[in-house]
Amino acid sequence: MTRAATRLRAPELAGRGWLNTGGVELSLADLRGRIVVLDFWTFCCVNCLHVLDELRPLEEKYADSLVLIGVHSPKFEHEADPDALVAAVERYAVHHPVLDDPDLVTWEAYTARAWPTLVVIDPEGYIVASMSGEGHAHGLSVLIEELIAEHGAKGTLRHGDSPYAAPEPAETALRFPGKVATLPDGSFVVSDTTHHEIVWLEPDLVTERRRFGATSDGVGGLAEPQGVLVLPEATARRVGYDVVVADSVNHRILGLRLSDGAWTLLAGTGEQLRERSGSGPALKQALSTPWDLAWFIDRVVIAMAGVHQLWALHLATDPADNTVAILGGTSAEGLRDGAADEAWFAQPSGLAVSADGSRLWVADSETSALRSLDVTDEGFVVTTHIGQGLFDFGHRDGAADQALLQHPLGVTVLPDGSVAISDTYNGAIRRFDPVTTEVSTLASGLREPSDAVVETSDGDSTGGATTRLLVVESAAHQLVRVPLPDKATRVDGLARQTQRPRTSIAPGDVRLEVTFTPPTGQKLDHRWGDPTRLMVSATPEHLLRSGAGSAQGLTRVLDLDPAVGDGVLHISVQAASCDGDPVTGEVPEHAACHLYQQDWGIPVVLDADAPAELTLDLRGV
Repeated sequence: MTRAATRLRAPELAGRGWLNTGGVELSLADLRGRIVVLDFWTFCCVNCLHVLDELRPLEEKYADSLVLIGVHSPKFEHEADPDALVAAVERYAVHHPVLDDPDLVTWEAYTARAWPTLVVIDPEGYIVASMSGEGHAHGLSVLIEELIAEHGAKGTLRHGDSPYAAPEPAETALRFPGKVATLPDGSFVVSDTTHHEIVWLEPDLVTERRRFGATSDGVGGLAEPQGVLVLPEATARRVGYDVVVADSVNHRILGLRLSDGAWTLLAGTGEQLRERSGSGPALKQALSTPWDLAWFIDRVVIAMAGVHQLWALHLATDPADNTVAILGGTSAEGLRDGAADEAWFAQPSGLAVSADGSRLWVADSETSALRSLDVTDEGFVVTTHIGQGLFDFGHRDGAADQALLQHPLGVTVLPDGSVAISDTYNGAIRRFDPVTTEVSTLASGLREPSDAVVETSDGDSTGGATTRLLVVESAAHQLVRVPLPDKATRVDGLARQTQRPRTSIAPGDVRLEVTFTPPTGQKLDHRWGDPTRLMVSATPEHLLRSGAGSAQGLTRVLDLDPAVGDGVLHISVQAASCDGDPVTGEVPEHAACHLYQQDWGIPVVLDADAPAELTLDLRGV
């Protein structure tokens, strides 16, 4: 196994405290003799959630020699709240110790630059690998096997149980519900996300007509369902099911017939999409964390959070004839408007359709933005109504171009044509008026509202009909009715930015290099050209005088404009390596191949005395 000439001792783990240890504080000294993998994550990040799923089999397979430590280094202010972190650890079934790192102390000590980042520490306490992004499970397994063999032979490997201590389980009727939809008779279907079920509720919000877990018709079980969509009556009769469900962790779209609980697989193979593109037969196409659904242009539109895109699913009478196509987004993560096929999204998580059907509203969570997809004579066009970018957030009302949200997950069209936003990390329901372009606050003090639907009562002898919102208060494990006030309030909160240290870098020509060392037994596959691709852009765009765009290779010379001073470099990379002959290095024709990919947003400040190079690890060993 290749080793660097200088071995780097792993810095100590420092933070506010520990979760999942039974109150015990851990140190690297306590873990000496074990293989340690640090997973730097933040609970807003869908890529981090993917990595949690990738690591679970490794936790089980190497339980007596591997200790996985989650280092939670938050992006958003809300994620630094200790109670919110406790809830997230339960919500996402994190079954290993977690270091609470709200001030990014350990993040900085390990020079992490992206969520997620994985760092491997050997039994003697030295860093042996640093990896960014998804897709590293196989490579980690190979590296762990090598470390077990090496340190077993040296006598420096110590076997034992994990320091994980499970917290006391909690019981509520709903557990972290995600989305809600209204049925024609006034009842509701709710995604009971961490119970992995769909619940059919009476209007009293307590009485359950039925619970549905996908176990029949060969469909299998649900895994953290999110979006629920009640189909138009004519469409439901034609296809034979009433409700469409986004089965997020299983990367599938399912149909549910309420009368007998029958399930139909509509789209997805059960595998996570890695290529970040796709169209054609829906049952043969992998998906990536579908989060919400809407009925738009006679299609099921999918908020494909895992690849930062919107997809359209056409429902045929025979599910084998269903098709999918990308409706908007290039898969680059960020805030870019214009033609839908050139636009950027960032984890779209909430959808709603305007009354006239010409506009699809989108809650774009990672950019803390309200956006829309409009049908125009020139095609689909994406517009941002609220939001500044990946790292700007807050709770500020007023003119939309100055207003701020914090990681919204839901959006609801109100009867007057305005939009209610489930402003999740601000614990609020916000309102955007597209006529006046003003933003206000309808309700606050909620615990992670993630969706809402409109309810109109018939009134009584004392007054006429009233309109209110039925809100999914996810972290409170309930649905609550929120009256719409006669007059919304205005909040003048502070503008905030993600508190990551900026990287000092020289102006002018800068050499960008992404390091990638394939795991032992794998080779970069050059049979059809360079198997790597590097995509670079900047905010503001004129920070880059040259070097932007997409091209093969893992190095690039960037020309940074000193007049700009600072900004964010957006860097995306892909590398494909395949199982190769360990002696000749040749790749067999039908070799198993693995795709590694990562998106970085690197805040930079230009300094003439700073280095003229930027090195990022995709897989550095």
